[in-house]
Amino acid sequence: MDMKNIPFATTDWTQVPAVEVKGETGAGYWKTLEFDTINVHMVEYSAGYLADHWCDKGHILLCIEGELNTELKDGRTFTLTTGMTYQVADNTIAHRSSTKDGAKLFIVD
Repeated sequence: MDMKNIPFATTDWTQVPAVEVKGETGAGYWKTLEFDTINVHMVEYSAGYLADHWCDKGHILLCIEGELNTELKDGRTFTLTTGMTYQVADNTIAHRSSTKDGAKLFIVD
């Protein structure tokens, strides 16, 4: 990750508008800040959310609230609970997210 052209600033996430992204089931509500080549997201997934695609993008992801299930294209599955992270590089392994009861995440990619 090459972090350039990012001045010091604070973010009040309550002031960042959310964009609804429909999943195969449920929805995600994405608040995004873009800094040159890096994006920072605050995401809330509804109960019953299942992504409608496999993702190849690299992320550093922190589960702030709830529980996030991550399925890898090779069949492995991982569950993140509050305070847990996962890290994956671009084009390493496709993955997709789901939740039973919803989750709130902080993501950098």
